[in-house]
Amino acid sequence: MANAGARTRAVAAEIVDAVVTGGQSLDAAIAGNESRVAPNDRSLLRMLCFGTLRNHWRLQSWISELVSRPLKRRDSVSNALLASGLFQLVDTRIPDHAAVSQTVEAARQLRKPKLANLLNACLRRFQRESLSAKPSDDEEATWNHPRWLIEKIRHDWPDDADAILAANNERAPLWLRSNTSRQSAAQYRDRLAGAGIASTCLEGVPDAVRLDEPVAVDELPGFAAGDVSVQDAAAQIAARWVMADNPVRVLDACAAPGGKSGHLLELGNDDLELVAIDNDPGRVDRIRENHDRLGVHATIRLGDASKTGEWWDGKPFDAILLDAPCSATGVIRRHPDIKLLRRASDIESLSALQGTILSALWPLLVPGGRLLYATCSVLAEENNDVVQRFLETNDDAIESAVLPNNNIRDLMRRKACGYQVLPGTADMDGFYYACLVKKVS
Repeated sequence: MANAGARTRAVAAEIVDAVVTGGQSLDAAIAGNESRVAPNDRSLLRMLCFGTLRNHWRLQSWISELVSRPLKRRDSVSNALLASGLFQLVDTRIPDHAAVSQTVEAARQLRKPKLANLLNACLRRFQRESLSAKPSDDEEATWNHPRWLIEKIRHDWPDDADAILAANNERAPLWLRSNTSRQSAAQYRDRLAGAGIASTCLEGVPDAVRLDEPVAVDELPGFAAGDVSVQDAAAQIAARWVMADNPVRVLDACAAPGGKSGHLLELGNDDLELVAIDNDPGRVDRIRENHDRLGVHATIRLGDASKTGEWWDGKPFDAILLDAPCSATGVIRRHPDIKLLRRASDIESLSALQGTILSALWPLLVPGGRLLYATCSVLAEENNDVVQRFLETNDDAIESAVLPNNNIRDLMRRKACGYQVLPGTADMDGFYYACLVKKVS
């Protein structure tokens, strides 16, 4: 048992190190390594990885006090292991003796026996001196965010910044989308209750069901048959907004992994003609897999949304969903590696790309049609600013501020252009939406 626990901690440290020093995404690092631990240890593995990255700056501030000289770069995995050990002592229910002994043993499994004594001394000193109780004047350590992102959030959301930063550090709940073509959210809640799974619905987001406690997807009634999908409630707002006027021909641009396009198809009737595109071959395969599970059909194409001449057939669309590539700063609680992998310089280039794609897709829309611009960012530079610039340079575009239903009004913040859901609002992720309509000449 101890060896299994030590092995899980060693693999977790390697995954964390792959993100922190290797620049790999957490999802990719876990996918490439979780098979190295037993299936019943994988929930512990994920908890250690997510928790250590979520608390990165606080943990590193403690390490700087505990280690007189910084560990060498070749020992970066030991730094990740020490951070994981500290996380276990402070933020988990793992007994202290197990956290210490198995973290130290993990150093030996990582072939770092000389560092095992250092880790043991650091963890025991941390306990002895109660370092976790000492307040920090380091804003990065306090909020577990890089300074540049703290500053941007404070600039864009001066009255809400603390709440956003705190929400980003919470564990995300498991939201489901009931397949409305088969049953209502309330009916699916009854199915969950029959399986002993407690859940709640959210007024204003008709298909959303939130589990009180997460469960594996294979435990969800009807998941394999396409009766339900995993999707945050804030992301579910998109499809009903696009389908409000019952469009016949719809484009889902940047569609992978297929959650929103699946929702569009669930809401549409047999006449709906949906085209879904993405520029990543692997992610296009994910769209197909998700559609196959749901039993729905769309025209799926590999294509760059900014280069419409390479994939568009010349037939205009009644509605377009542009889920634009973005910083993903609204979904940090689901992807804590974003805080480590994103750079301040990324935001300007992403904003430019978003404007380019928006301008490229606009000519594909019929007069009177609607384009819903969406991101999972909370930064004005990617949201309000992009839409405002577009409206200023396109006389045939106007914003429609009419919401798909008034029950979501209190869930969204009205901006100069568009609406923002802030992370943590009704326990949802952060999403931005702006609905643009093409004037009829």
